[in-house]
Amino acid sequence: MLAAFLGLAFFALDRAFYDAAESSLRDRLQQYIYSYLAAADATRGGSLLPPEIGPDPRFDRPVQSGLYAGILGEKIIGAKGNQWRSPSAVDRDLPFNAPLPRGEVRFSGPIRTAQGDLFVMAQGVDWNSSGGSAKEPLHLTFYVAEEVSGLREQVDVYRRTLAIWLGATGLVLVLLLVIVLRWSLAPLRKVTADLARVERGSQDHLASTYPTELSGLTTSLNAFIDAERDRLKRYRNTLSDLAHSLKTPLAVMRSQLESGEEGGTLRWTVLEQVGRMDEIVAYQLSRAATSGHQTFAAPLPIEPYAEEIVSSLEKVYANKGVLCEFEIAPAARFHGDQGDLLELLGNLVENGFKWAKRRVLLTANVIPGGSGRRTGMELAVEDDGPGIDEENVDHLLQRGVRGDERVQGHGIGLAIVQDILRAYQGELSVKRSEALGGARFAIRFRPR
Repeated sequence: MLAAFLGLAFFALDRAFYDAAESSLRDRLQQYIYSYLAAADATRGGSLLPPEIGPDPRFDRPVQSGLYAGILGEKIIGAKGNQWRSPSAVDRDLPFNAPLPRGEVRFSGPIRTAQGDLFVMAQGVDWNSSGGSAKEPLHLTFYVAEEVSGLREQVDVYRRTLAIWLGATGLVLVLLLVIVLRWSLAPLRKVTADLARVERGSQDHLASTYPTELSGLTTSLNAFIDAERDRLKRYRNTLSDLAHSLKTPLAVMRSQLESGEEGGTLRWTVLEQVGRMDEIVAYQLSRAATSGHQTFAAPLPIEPYAEEIVSSLEKVYANKGVLCEFEIAPAARFHGDQGDLLELLGNLVENGFKWAKRRVLLTANVIPGGSGRRTGMELAVEDDGPGIDEENVDHLLQRGVRGDERVQGHGIGLAIVQDILRAYQGELSVKRSEALGGARFAIRFRPR
């Protein structure tokens, strides 16, 4: 782009200088014609007496002149035929043969001739002699011509000077661009170096101070690094918990096999421990299903997934005839994994169906974020059931605790919700529903 700009600038400046030089040459030739007109005189007989000395010494130089003059017309003293020429134009093949009407001025060139390329200025004149006896004025055409070589030399000198200066300017601009680019891209190189150190394990995060333009990028990268480490840590913890939990049932079965117990007793022992192992695996898998906060996750709409879950729960609790109502803002979005959204909606809405008498209300509202931040969301499930006393909330949210032992369940649904919220840095609140009178479970995700 810089080379193209400088090339265009060179062309434009060269064209402007050439036009200016040509205009100056034209004005100069016009002035020469006016000088010849002013210096010419008339005789008593009405003939034209050309000036003896031209307005420029080159007109009087027979050789290597480059500047020529001529007058075309009748009754010109010193003319050969009907032409008078300056000493520089004598016996030369010049385009001084076409008469022009009075007042017409013609500039042409470059014209190729035997003397070289010429610029020619011609002007038609009617000469009136007050002292002569002629009644009719003399019709004359004044010619002045100059070789192109002088103009071309000026243009060549200008082009060389312009090329040198533009080239030097281009080199300086390229150096400045390199310096500016290296300076402006230095923070990106710092980010790259910090990422390399993070990969080598020499530092945990992108900890340097970055410009405002990169702060969003580096903050997202740090969040991404934390999320991946949390995910890996959760997987490792889940696997270690699963291995530790399975050790006891396996040890029991092994001891029973080695003790030589009877078939019936051994069969029931194995079935009991297998059932226990199945519960352990299901529980640990439910923990592993919480994928956690994803920095670059696509936003998920709430309503389609809520409708899917409510449709299934209406079949399970068909005998209760529960009606679930939606108040979901169209712009409400969950920024995370689809499985996590289904876990949150499934556990909260199922809890509402389980305790509701007739009505469940699901609301989703948008929490506006600042400039350049994505919005947050508040998701709430309310029912018209018995509700939860404030002093029992903390106890109810413990893993394995059920609000009523007579109600079917394992007591881990709300614990799974809390695990997911911890991964997403969300908040869970349990209050009395003002709209329906039962419990109100609300989860809140802050703008990020």
